[in-house]
Amino acid sequence: MPRDLNGVFGEIKARSIGFVEVWFTDVLGSLKSITLPVERLLHAFEEGIPFDGSAIEGFTRVDESDMFAWPDPATFAVLPHGVGRMIADIKNVDGTPFEGDPRFVLRKSLERAAGQGYTYFVAPEMEYFVFKDPAQPAVLDRGGYFDAIPREASQALRRDTIQALESMKISVDLGHHEASDSQHEIDLREAEALTQADTIVTFKYVVKSVAQRHGVYATFMPKPLNGQNGSGMHLHQSLQKGGKSAFHEIRDRHDLSDTARRFIAGLMTHAQEITLVTNPTVNSYKRLVPGHEAPVHITWATRNRADLIRVPLGRKSAHVEYRAPDPSANPYLALAAMLSAGLEGVEKGYACPPASEENVYALSAEQRRERGIRELPGSLVEAIHAAEKSELLRRTLGDHVFTNLIESKKIEWNEFRTFVTQYEVERYLPTL
Repeated sequence: MPRDLNGVFGEIKARSIGFVEVWFTDVLGSLKSITLPVERLLHAFEEGIPFDGSAIEGFTRVDESDMFAWPDPATFAVLPHGVGRMIADIKNVDGTPFEGDPRFVLRKSLERAAGQGYTYFVAPEMEYFVFKDPAQPAVLDRGGYFDAIPREASQALRRDTIQALESMKISVDLGHHEASDSQHEIDLREAEALTQADTIVTFKYVVKSVAQRHGVYATFMPKPLNGQNGSGMHLHQSLQKGGKSAFHEIRDRHDLSDTARRFIAGLMTHAQEITLVTNPTVNSYKRLVPGHEAPVHITWATRNRADLIRVPLGRKSAHVEYRAPDPSANPYLALAAMLSAGLEGVEKGYACPPASEENVYALSAEQRRERGIRELPGSLVEAIHAAEKSELLRRTLGDHVFTNLIESKKIEWNEFRTFVTQYEVERYLPTL
């Protein structure tokens, strides 16, 4: 992949590319795209691409709307349909970084880590559903976890998706059918966090594009099917220092360093505060319920996949898997929030509680209280209230993103709580 302008233009010429899409996300994670003919690309590198920031969710007001998108040449890649793609950094008219740019928010957290000598690496497990059309969740198959579905619609679709990702130099570890009907998972290789956030944005686009070419619809909605598991975006995280893992140390059966334990403690301490960022929709909280392999209680363990944090055993370098996030999250903000919470634990020497050795779901509420086990927010409004009080989240996101995110989510919650659902009609209309 080219890392400079000469490399970008060299690949454009070699592959006869006529257009380049310049991408960025709004505060909520929605992908925005500007299409440039290659003849205008050099000008975009030199002058930026002007646009109306007031038209973008969470960016600016009408009276301060002029903004510029600056393509990052290090992100150049070629989409499966032969069009170039770059991720942009958003800047103000005077050339300074725009504080409302989610990519800038992540950069700030990474600079904090770099100031302590750390590089933050992430490997995501991306889950999603494929349906016959976007109007209703009509499944393509009735498969389960790791099932080999003979249906060509499922197998070929996943293979083609992986091939499309690999064609963009996005390294895939594996893909398989997940536990729910018509649900799939593709795991990506570990990468530095900014690169990985760019990759997650691209991954979602590619998955949807390939599905569309197959005449079906892929969705990253966290919980589209009643009574079945939802889709998570489990994030395996590690800090490296001097090219070596800062999490791995042969000291006990968990092989965790003090840094890793303090990082875990930071995630657990601030989990309630950052859940609005890792699980940002009303639908997110239909997934975070007992009995469907999604975390509810703020615990960590090595084996139990119902815990919030899992430390996979049998790895040469330790990773911390944070299991709450879902793929509706803005990856830039989610990674920034998790890194900030973990670093808080490292910097302040938070004490890590013992690993959970039992099924937390089987404990009574009183037993959980005695053990000091807290829970994640159970609804969007609970997550909003926890986030509003968080000094750490405000510091991480910056006042601009923090304020706009809270306001946007309050609007979403008010719209939801006043909407009469089909459940209510079926439950109450015949009897009341």
